[in-house]
Amino acid sequence: MEKYLVSPESSPAKSTTTVRRPWKRSLIEVTGRLESAYRHELYSLVSHSYLEIGKFSHFYHLNENPCVTHMREVQRLYHCPTMRGVAGLDFDNRGIFIVSVTRSGCLMVHDFESLYCQSKVGPGEALIYAHFLVLNPESSILGSSEDESKHVVHFSYPPGREFDVARWNPSNQNEVACTSRKHDQVLIFDISYMSPKPTEVLQTRQKLSIIGRKVSRGLSDVAMTSDEDSRIFSPDTLGMVHVWDRRAGVSPCIELSTDRYDSIKSIQIYVDNQTIFGAGKEGIIHIWDLRGGRNSSAFQSRKDMSQLPLASLHLAPMLQKIASLKAQSKILPKEIHSINVNPSSPHQLAFHLDDGWSGVLDIYKSEVTHVHCPPPAWLDGSDSSADLILRKPSWLPASSIYVVGSMSEKGIHVLDFHPSSRSPCHVDYDEDTQRNEKRDKCNHSNKFVSLSETVTGCAAHPLNGMIVAGTQNSSLLVIAQRHCSSSSETAEGEL
Repeated sequence: MEKYLVSPESSPAKSTTTVRRPWKRSLIEVTGRLESAYRHELYSLVSHSYLEIGKFSHFYHLNENPCVTHMREVQRLYHCPTMRGVAGLDFDNRGIFIVSVTRSGCLMVHDFESLYCQSKVGPGEALIYAHFLVLNPESSILGSSEDESKHVVHFSYPPGREFDVARWNPSNQNEVACTSRKHDQVLIFDISYMSPKPTEVLQTRQKLSIIGRKVSRGLSDVAMTSDEDSRIFSPDTLGMVHVWDRRAGVSPCIELSTDRYDSIKSIQIYVDNQTIFGAGKEGIIHIWDLRGGRNSSAFQSRKDMSQLPLASLHLAPMLQKIASLKAQSKILPKEIHSINVNPSSPHQLAFHLDDGWSGVLDIYKSEVTHVHCPPPAWLDGSDSSADLILRKPSWLPASSIYVVGSMSEKGIHVLDFHPSSRSPCHVDYDEDTQRNEKRDKCNHSNKFVSLSETVTGCAAHPLNGMIVAGTQNSSLLVIAQRHCSSSSETAEGEL
């Protein structure tokens, strides 16, 4: 029995207790909420598995006749020059419907669930489709077959009524507002009426030139406040932002101006519904505060007075402060195609430039924190016509991931714009340090998703983060994870 006894001198040392980091899933079940870093990690993993799962070419009909976009796409196949492409895309608040407009003059509302279900392609069809694209890389005829009877709305207008922007009214999800750079009107459609005639038309004030002619004021964008459905903002091509109060009539109640001539291309409303951001051709981001500011008396007196911006931020000097960027490229003022407020981090204002660069402006610090500089289109001999496309990117919901169409290739860039310096696009990113942290290799990285057509705009689903992209050939591309069949379907296929 002595051999089973342990003397006090030979007793094992006391074991040390190792404190382990709590399992993320258990922590979520206890607290009932997702931490921002963990949510970003999940979205990054999902977005890195995205690919094109469906393509819907705009070869639709109205009353058994081809619509105007259909006819122009046929003309394009025969090398006839024409204005084409999807100009605007937008999801409603719940992601049930998606509205799209074309430069040819079509307005469509799709049921997203129907669109997603019709994008399912079997293994055999996918192989045939991939083989066809290899043999015919410029073809846009083949795509997922779509049941046209399931279109919620499809309006087609004669030449002269082009569209550039379409936005849902966040306070009234039956209303869609559309504008065009060739017209000075905001057209508001109520899709519940199923009528091609707008229910309301908002008109800018007519301006006269020196010789007495009316000055054309095309409208390049439109935005509506989320707290109520009466205020609408739309910038024109002459540097003025028109503000309508629909309760007061169809004419602007006030105008927001810049202190210089600057054609405004994009406009955004901050989460407080009082701060307005506008960006344009001169590479300047203007900020207005509707509660007052540099010239607040304009809101208290004559209606023909205009409000000057509270601040105007020039992007070029901010980019020149980034030493690594300045050493590699000559930085000049560039046209801003689009600006977007990050829904998960409102202090981040993303911008996209005409040369394909994208970045983030921290509106609290008034400095550029992120930048992505893809190679220019001319480097690989790409078609210069893509430079003329006004690209419109989008944020993924509940994460700091930015999706933008490529200028030089057929595809989209999925950019990690996370606020921390671990983002590969952050100006303080240290590649050598981050390479040693294995967990950051898969969680913080950019990705390029190859597609079958050149992208003009993107819209992200507000709940699941799936992407619908509009193309230069007026098609809609569904970008998500690959469809997976159930185990029963797999078993049947094996048999």
